[in-house]
Amino acid sequence: MFDLRLKNLCALTAAAMLSACSQTPTLQMPAMPVPPAFPGAPGQVSAPAVAKPAPDLLWQDFFTDARLKRLITLALAHNRDLRVAALNIEQTRAQYQIRRADQFPGINAVVGGSRLPTTSGGITSAYNAGLAVTAYELDFFGRVSSLQEVALGQYLATQEGALAARISLIAAVANSYFSWLADQELLALTQQTLASREASQKLSQLRFDNGVVSEIDLRQAESLTQAARVAYSQQQRQRALDENALTLLVGRSVADELPSAAATPLLQTMLLAEVPAGLPSDLLVNRPDIRQAEQLLVASNANIGAARAAFFPRIALTVGVGSASKQLSGLLDAGSFGWTLAPQLLLPIFDAGRNQAGLESAQAGQGIALAQYEKAIQTAFREVADALAARSTLAEQLAAQTAQASAESSRLKLADLRYQNGISSYLDLLDAQRASFAAQQAVVQTRLAQLQSQVTLYKTLGGGWKDPAKP
Repeated sequence: MFDLRLKNLCALTAAAMLSACSQTPTLQMPAMPVPPAFPGAPGQVSAPAVAKPAPDLLWQDFFTDARLKRLITLALAHNRDLRVAALNIEQTRAQYQIRRADQFPGINAVVGGSRLPTTSGGITSAYNAGLAVTAYELDFFGRVSSLQEVALGQYLATQEGALAARISLIAAVANSYFSWLADQELLALTQQTLASREASQKLSQLRFDNGVVSEIDLRQAESLTQAARVAYSQQQRQRALDENALTLLVGRSVADELPSAAATPLLQTMLLAEVPAGLPSDLLVNRPDIRQAEQLLVASNANIGAARAAFFPRIALTVGVGSASKQLSGLLDAGSFGWTLAPQLLLPIFDAGRNQAGLESAQAGQGIALAQYEKAIQTAFREVADALAARSTLAEQLAAQTAQASAESSRLKLADLRYQNGISSYLDLLDAQRASFAAQQAVVQTRLAQLQSQVTLYKTLGGGWKDPAKP
């Protein structure tokens, strides 16, 4: 008889769970608030047709420098922001499991006893032991399942956020490494310029002592030398700052991982794989930050369902099975078996507008999440468009500045020759020296900008997050 009742109770509970009426509105995803294609630019260079899309291109294949790969590997293992992102995943997963557990009754072992005085002056005793399900909510109106969906969306959003953090970290390490290499090249260039100007100043001092040149020429040479010393000190400081930034990103000292000064210039030899831009619609699948915003939108929509369900009755069920006896020693006697069934219905009548305010808050939250989702798409579109514009122009700019640096170098040689032969003034030589130095610096800086723009394009297209050790 008890088995039949228990089966009926289980069947009733299962039917209640399956027949839950969800109050969550159907989520209508908005149209993409961006053009169907990225804007073109004059002279835009397209990636080869055989190039892999960014999400399919492992960062180990995108970057070719062994030292950079080592730094990225160390950063993925030691970066504290990445650790926080991983722990956030664990935390939201546990919260999702808590919500998921609310859909199932919790079974507890119960042992209790009471001794109460009677009206006749005696004492009555009651003891019980068994299993109990306490205040289990039958999810007729989908409140519990909606809250579970909210927790699931937040958990999946946290996962996508961790992937976005991983991509950003890879790009940041690469850009910082390239900045440090540029610092090395600029420092070597400044050191060479300083040595050249010191030698020129000594020559000017000798010529002044012999009455060949005026004091104006001497002071101009001194000024140019001191300017080179200023640039040298600035470049040393900038290299130290970039190394500190790289150390923070990697999470440990990088002094042993960086190339020596004798190994420069390395920036000019860096090669990165080309990636095709694709279509803006691809960003919805490839960008983890957009997928994160989408999951938060799903969670906020499910929160509306939970808020709506608060207007309907809540049915809670308390069930107990076991043995009961007036004496503690009689709990195991035959015939002491018993069970209890105590359903409870709670219907909100007056709550001073609490449920309505909760629904309005949930609806506003869904509107906020929708706007943030659309903004994430627009931001991604702008980032890719900017990176494509940089790719289409920086190659031409680098070629032009390299040619300019070569021309300025030839001009400096001719100016020096003319000055030595007394054909031109020292001002012409100083102007040629300044122009040549500035042109060489511009070549290094433009090459740095070109490499960083390639890394940015790879990042904005959603690449760099796949782990070759995982499917």
